[in-house]
This record gives sequence, structure tokens and C-alpha cells, in this order.
Amino acid sequence: MSTITTHVLDTALGQPAAGMMIELDMLQDGIWRRVAAGRTDGDGRLTGLTAGDAPPGHYRLCAGLGDYFAAGGRQTLYGSAVIDFYVAESDRHLHLPLLVNPYGWSTYRGS
Repeated sequence: MSTITTHVLDTALGQPAAGMMIELDMLQDGIWRRVAAGRTDGDGRLTGLTAGDAPPGHYRLCAGLGDYFAAGGRQTLYGSAVIDFYVAESDRHLHLPLLVNPYGWSTYRGS
């Protein structure tokens, strides 16, 4: 079983993206099913998504960029950022940092 965490940074402001809605889905029998959801804390982190109970499989992490930027009075090109990824049997902890700005986003496998 794996733990999945994320950390979202607003690169346009140079600060954590606090209060962003994050949803985690898993593909099961050809259907995306919600596994967990929550909002990033004041440091832009969401650590309690899976609490170590994510079995191997195909997942997607959906970040609510549109609502986040709208709450700050900013326009954005993207309504969401979707990170489509796999959890392997050998993964113990999968950390997926997300760097966002109103006109772009990127991710990588963190530690």
C-alpha cells in the first residue's frame, strides 16, 4: 500500500497555493471512482489523501485551478490540472508536487 501526497505552489505569487481543492480518483473496472478529496493547507500541502492505503493501480489527481484563481480575483486559462499516474506495488510514498500559475502548470515526482 502507498501513501499519496501533494504540495501545490503558486509560482506567479511565489507562495503556497492554500485552499485549493484536490480530488483523487482511481480507475476501477473502467470507471473513475473518487478515493479522497480535500483542500490544501496554509503551506499548500495535502498530506491526508490516502493515509497509506492506496493499492497499486491507475490514479488521477485533479486540482481545482479555476476556483483557486477565481477566489484570488485572478483569471486563468485552466479550470483544472489533472495528473494521470500509476501506483506500483513497490511504491511506498508517492509525492506529486504541483507548480501552478494562471497560464500554466507542471508536476514531477517528488520525495
